[in-house]
Amino acid sequence: MALLRTHTTEPRPDVQLEALTLAVAADLPVLLWGEPGIGKTAALTQLAEALELPLTTVIASVHEPSDFSGLPILGDDPAEQGVPMAPPDWAVRLVRAGRGLLFLDELSTAPPAVQAALLRVVLERRIGALQLPPGVRIVAAANPRSSAADGWELSPPLANRFVHLQWTHDHDVVVRGLGGTWPRATLPQLDPAGLPEAVDLARRAVCGLLAARPALVHRLPTTETRRGGAWPSPRSWEMALCLTAFATAAGASREVLSVLVRGAVGDGPGLELLAAMDRMDLPDPESLLADPAGAELPERGDLRQAVLDGVVAAVRNRPEKSRWDAAWTLLVRALETGAPDLVVVPATTLAALRREDWDVPEAIERFAGAVALSRRADRTADLVAARTGSATKVGR
Repeated sequence: MALLRTHTTEPRPDVQLEALTLAVAADLPVLLWGEPGIGKTAALTQLAEALELPLTTVIASVHEPSDFSGLPILGDDPAEQGVPMAPPDWAVRLVRAGRGLLFLDELSTAPPAVQAALLRVVLERRIGALQLPPGVRIVAAANPRSSAADGWELSPPLANRFVHLQWTHDHDVVVRGLGGTWPRATLPQLDPAGLPEAVDLARRAVCGLLAARPALVHRLPTTETRRGGAWPSPRSWEMALCLTAFATAAGASREVLSVLVRGAVGDGPGLELLAAMDRMDLPDPESLLADPAGAELPERGDLRQAVLDGVVAAVRNRPEKSRWDAAWTLLVRALETGAPDLVVVPATTLAALRREDWDVPEAIERFAGAVALSRRADRTADLVAARTGSATKVGR
């Protein structure tokens, strides 16, 4: 057995572990979702060792509500002193250590009464009359109800207190690990100097999105299963803001940031936040119109399309001959440096803004090929769709 436990490690990026590390660094409660045997406990053990934090594991499903809310202990004079709520021994050990990683395992098999008792533990960090110190981080793990032993759906109040991370396995990692080489991920490091700028970026992104989409501020899902996951509320948006700031200050990848914000507010709102952050980095349409020949356009197609649409919208809001000509110059530059199909819609819209006394620029002829190609593609798509529909009817 000793030989089987002997292994080596190799560096390998791990999006899941990076996201977990940043959420723990932000001091937010995290809930790992994954099938049994997927490696959730092993990941927590590795993280605790890397952060040099003592790991305290509590199986939520085998405890009573009083184990988290505290047991009433009568003193000499209850009328004068009250009835204190005595905390369990593991909570006392955490307070004495002053720091640690509290791992609440098997959360989805905890009955509703225990989940209710955990509300105060997760949010206020209180266990009975005991207050957990700031150096204690909270991570929980759960199995989907379909694979949990006598599983329960998480109550909406408890679910909304967590950052939900989906934990999956990597086939190559498992094979190489069983062969004797397990991965060693480099944990993200915060740049304290960049934190103020990161906080400002996060606030502008979240506040800008919610100002434009007020319906996203609070949206309780309609199904019991979705209520037990990530969904948007003022509390979870605050978590998303914090995670965005920490991920930005750590220079985390877009993939890691996506995992974090979707784990806080859900997939749809999280993706909208990422899109809003992309738009924040786009150049100002007025600056592009002021110097169209020297404009730097985004490489990504969706961002370039958004920039060109913004320029055309700016001309529509203040239609002037010089601005109209500048927009055509910018579209020519986009045509020369990117995919031609991206300029078809902006060029068509811009052409419709022409006043009768405005001369048609020579550059407009350069768009004829792109427009013709786009129209041929549309006709081909319509023809294929029509043939597919006819074939379907015949098959019936």
